[in-house]
Amino acid sequence: MRALMLALAAALVAIQASHAEDMLRVGKASPSASTMVPLEVGAKEGLFAKQGLELQIFDFAGGAKLHQAMTAGSLDLGVGAGTDLALIAKGAPELAVANGAGPLLFIGMAVPKDSAATSLADLKGARIGVTTINSLTYWLALELARQRGWGPGGVTPIAIGGETSSIFAAFRTHTVDAGIVSTSLAFQMEAQGEGRLIAPVSSWAGELGGSVVFATRTLIAGNPDAIRRFLAGWFDAVRFMRANRDESVKIAAQMTGMPLAIQAKDFDITLPMFNTDGHFNAATLATLKRSFADLKLLDAEPDMTKLYTEEFLPK
Repeated sequence: MRALMLALAAALVAIQASHAEDMLRVGKASPSASTMVPLEVGAKEGLFAKQGLELQIFDFAGGAKLHQAMTAGSLDLGVGAGTDLALIAKGAPELAVANGAGPLLFIGMAVPKDSAATSLADLKGARIGVTTINSLTYWLALELARQRGWGPGGVTPIAIGGETSSIFAAFRTHTVDAGIVSTSLAFQMEAQGEGRLIAPVSSWAGELGGSVVFATRTLIAGNPDAIRRFLAGWFDAVRFMRANRDESVKIAAQMTGMPLAIQAKDFDITLPMFNTDGHFNAATLATLKRSFADLKLLDAEPDMTKLYTEEFLPK
C-alpha cells in the first residue's frame, strides 16, 4: 500500500510539473481592443498561472495577420472576432473554441462634433467611415442600411483605416459624415471635443462573437488539456473583472493607453458583453453566416458546426 501511495504521489508531482511547464503562444487580433481585456487581466493577475500556464502574448494588426501566424505555426491560440470563422471555412488549420463575448458593445457609431445627427435615423444617405472594404465595420455599415430599409445605396462606406490619426483626420475634414469606431475612441473624441457617440453597434447588429478564442489543430491534437485550462483562466478573468472594477480598469488602461477616466467609462459600457460560458448560440452563428454571404467571403454557405467546438469549455 505504501509503495502504491508513493507511486501515486510521484505521478501527481509529475503531472503538476508538466502543467507548470506548459507555455502557450497567444495572439491578439488588436493590441488595444476592449475585447482583449480578459487576456490582459488574466495574465497580470496570475489567473492563467494558477492553471499551470505560462503565456507569451503577441499583438497583431487585424485578424488576417493573426490567423496567418496561426497557420504558420507561430501561435497556439488567438483571440479575434467571430467573423474570422470564415477563414476556417477557407481552410485555416484551427477551430474556434470559445465565444467570449456576445453583442458588440465595444464598437459604435460616432459623428463629428458639429454634426446635426443625433440618432441613427439621421444617417440615411451618409458617408460612413470604415476600416477597410469588406471588413467587419464595412459589413456593419451595410447592415445598418438593411435593418433600416434604406436599400443598397442607403449608406456609402468609406475606407479610412483603423489608425486613430486617420479617423480623427476624416472627421475633421468631413471626409465622412460618421464612422464606426471603438467606443473608447469615441469617448476620447468626446473628451477632446472632436466627436461623439450616438449609438452602439449592438443597437442594430445581432450578436457576432466579439471575442472569440481560436486554437490550432496542432494544439487541439497535442495538448487539449492546455486549451481547457486556458479557457478556465479566461473566464476566471471575466469574473475578476466583474468583482474588481478599479483594478481591472487600471490594467485595461495600461493596455490601451487611454486615460483612466475614459477607460473607466469604456469599461462600464463593454463589461456586460463578456460571458462566462463561452457557448456559440444560434443567433450568433446565424448572423455570422449571413455576414459571410453579404461580404462574399465564401463561394458556398459553410456548415457552421464544422468551424467551432465546445469540447473545451468549462463544464
